[in-house]
Amino acid sequence: MNKMLPLPGGPQLVGAIRWERAGERVARFIAFAFATLSTSCTTLLASPDALSTPLAGDADANRGRTLFISREGGHCVLCHAAPGIETAGDVGPSLAHVGSRLSPAQIRLRIVDITRVNPNAVMPVFYRTEGATRVAPQYAGKPVLTGQQVEDLVAWLATLR
Repeated sequence: MNKMLPLPGGPQLVGAIRWERAGERVARFIAFAFATLSTSCTTLLASPDALSTPLAGDADANRGRTLFISREGGHCVLCHAAPGIETAGDVGPSLAHVGSRLSPAQIRLRIVDITRVNPNAVMPVFYRTEGATRVAPQYAGKPVLTGQQVEDLVAWLATLR
């Protein structure tokens, strides 16, 4: 359908041709954008707040619980309460039922780099090293937890249903 678009100082036919060509360009751009971005957008929308790839194999929930309360490890208990843990902090949210609220991939991302979910979080990042600015020189470039420790924590937290 040709839409007649009068242009100032020009015949209607010129406007109609310009309108038609512009419409074609817009339609081609939309088709291109959809075809190019649909796969990426679907992937992003499927899990915008999750890290689905495990950082290590053979996760152990018992080691994860030990790490949760360990002063030499994550020391998560300093800020988070969890079922079965007597003494705990209350700076962070309780982790009771976290395994029924979040998937293991979502838990993993929150441990690795909470700032990807909440840029204003007071919780430290435990695995990401890029962009860290307030780090003692002896720890620069080193994650707080190993990939195995992250996976052990994920395994234990996922059991808290």
